[in-house]
Amino acid sequence: MACSARGVCWPDYSQLDWRGAGLAIEARPANGDDQIGITGTYCAIAETGTLMLLSGPDTHPGTSLLPETHIALVPIARILRSMEDAWDLLRKERGELPRQVAFVSGPSRTADIEMTLVLGIHGPYRVHIILVTG
Repeated sequence: MACSARGVCWPDYSQLDWRGAGLAIEARPANGDDQIGITGTYCAIAETGTLMLLSGPDTHPGTSLLPETHIALVPIARILRSMEDAWDLLRKERGELPRQVAFVSGPSRTADIEMTLVLGIHGPYRVHIILVTG
């Protein structure tokens, strides 16, 4: 199958059959030429529809920020009720905070300039969430 879109993923997802889905996905840090960035999530917050992503050696923040489309894999068991629950879980499991915690609540947008809505100004144009079991 010919690959119609190119992108990057976190190493945990490099063994999935991206080529079979028509995607050319590599496990590496993102650059400005990538169309798709595929990440996991630390957890998701039901109250606001927000994803919590932690930076680390294999969880590059740019994977969710640089490509036009961010695809996030969210384990159903990691969907929490509130922001407070997410911070409590992080403190309990990790003890110390990572270098960066990113909160994603949808595509990047702003209306700062003359009240005109602009998408993708500080991140992706599209965010897709895939809920996974297990």
